[in-house]
Amino acid sequence: MTSAPAAPFGHVLTAMATAFHADGSVDLEGTARIASYLVDNGHDGVVVSGTTGESPTTTTEEDGAILTAVKDAVGDRATVIAGVGTNSTAHSIELAEQAAKIGADGLLLVTPYYNKPGPAGVLHHFTSVCQATDVPVMLYDVPGRTGTQIDLATFEAAKRLETVVAVKDAVGDFARGVRLTQLGYAVYSGDDISNLAWLAHGAVGFVSVVGHAAGPQTKAMADAFWAGDTAEALTIFTRLLPAIDAVMGVPNYGATTAKAALQLLGVLDNRNVRGPLVPLTDDEVAALRTGLAASGLL
Repeated sequence: MTSAPAAPFGHVLTAMATAFHADGSVDLEGTARIASYLVDNGHDGVVVSGTTGESPTTTTEEDGAILTAVKDAVGDRATVIAGVGTNSTAHSIELAEQAAKIGADGLLLVTPYYNKPGPAGVLHHFTSVCQATDVPVMLYDVPGRTGTQIDLATFEAAKRLETVVAVKDAVGDFARGVRLTQLGYAVYSGDDISNLAWLAHGAVGFVSVVGHAAGPQTKAMADAFWAGDTAEALTIFTRLLPAIDAVMGVPNYGATTAKAALQLLGVLDNRNVRGPLVPLTDDEVAALRTGLAASGLL
């Protein structure tokens, strides 16, 4: 019999979508409704203004309003992590300071994208942003989106910063993940298809996208694994595969599929996104519906 590992931000988190009105403005009421729905359905916390929250298209002022609305909606029932990662160190510091003032429980800090800094630049960026506040930080390694992977030497140096406590890993190198735990990181799976595998390699939880529709099931899978019932955990994960494929299997997955799923679930009445993303087509929504239904989520 095993038990759930300590997790600085909780075990089940979702990188939540940001709701928009038809004119493209932020729908704060809809965004708060998403957060409340997630916390009512198996989540220990939410991550706002990440990639799934379409943060590359939102302003600093909008990010602050989104964070405030979500904090007001969930109160002390869940942790709220603010995405502050950009490809500008000064802008990330501004976002981190704003999030600290609003009361974020944590910061998500992705590797600077497009610029493709080397290890020294990545470490300088992390150090500058982390030292701007005393809010705990989850680093985010997603080379498929940023073009840069954090090397182990950078991770080792960054862990010496007092606020760095966790990493969201979307690299999928499980042996490297074990080494990150040895460095003292709490590792979170950043790729739903790898969630169960990450548990076997010492992850403390997930930052999910499929969690928009599968919070209770994701929690049940982790609880079964940590209770020692790995067969049940595998059964739950297998049942979720059609939904994972449907949510993550379209070219512009993420915010588009999360919002379409929330629309199918009745949480949102639309699936508006901001360019360069475009909403799912009716055929894509039909395929998503089929996948979610096959996993018992509709």
